[in-house]
Amino acid sequence: MSPRTPVSTETGPAVEAAEAATAPKAVEAREERAAGLRASIRRRPVIWFFALAYTLSWAAWAPFVLSQNGLGVWDFAFPGNRVTTQLLGILPGGYLGPIVSALLITGVTEGRAGLRAWRGRMTKFRVNWRWYAVVLLSVPAALTIAAAVVGDRGPAMPPAMVLAAFLPGLLMQMVTTGLAEEPGWREFAMPRLQERYGPLAATLIVGPLWGVWHLPLFLTEWGGYPDVTGTHVLKFVVTAIAFSFVMTWVFNRSGGSMPLVMLLHCGVNNYFSVAAVDMFPGLSRETMNSAFLVSSLAGALIVLVATRGRLGCEPATGDSALPGRTAA
Repeated sequence: MSPRTPVSTETGPAVEAAEAATAPKAVEAREERAAGLRASIRRRPVIWFFALAYTLSWAAWAPFVLSQNGLGVWDFAFPGNRVTTQLLGILPGGYLGPIVSALLITGVTEGRAGLRAWRGRMTKFRVNWRWYAVVLLSVPAALTIAAAVVGDRGPAMPPAMVLAAFLPGLLMQMVTTGLAEEPGWREFAMPRLQERYGPLAATLIVGPLWGVWHLPLFLTEWGGYPDVTGTHVLKFVVTAIAFSFVMTWVFNRSGGSMPLVMLLHCGVNNYFSVAAVDMFPGLSRETMNSAFLVSSLAGALIVLVATRGRLGCEPATGDSALPGRTAA
């Protein structure tokens, strides 16, 4: 048997020259793809925002949906009581979706200046104190009246412990639900859509997308699984649309104050989490959801009629800026 000729692993001048020639082309191709992606985001920032928000949130919610707290595919349950399991299972998807997507798209389209302006809008606390009083009082009042009408019974006086927990619960909702969602839906998407389509159409876009974003959660204990039905989901989406008209009106009339908008959203969540059960013992969850739907429809009708569909948005002029945003 003849000896085998060893194979040389050294690279010759020709190979080195070829690699040197192709390396800049590969870098250039990557740069072109990145530039193309950035250009696409800048052309369609709202579409990219919603696509990214849905993708990140739904991916983060997958473990909660598949766990024993949801479909039961995985032999694993999130530890703790109903509150802690939802914080562990739902909150990561809330934070990874709307707020992170809004920050990423803002960074790509507006750079550091846009992020600094975003921080300023998020901390716009200087609003007439009457606005805070209206939101703090009107939300529980409207929900209590609606629950009394739908449930055909008057409210009970909540215990002192519930009253003491109401404001701390509201603050907790602000840094969880409010901070996770509203910087995306109302702060990022609404002004851009309002500028292009007007307040009415913009609300009819954001409202359904906000409601549908919650769909995977209806496959968990949060949404009442396994007893949830299509009617429950449809009622939730319709409620989100109706409530969005009130949210848009508050956003516009307050000059784009995100703390106030977050307070409005979280006031509803806090009422159901802290006070509803003690004020209306015996009323089913479905009845309370119906009360929220009724109050949202009533609120939407009032602001639509009172503002003739403008929802607090002043007619645009040549130099005007959208609420909560600086003029370009």
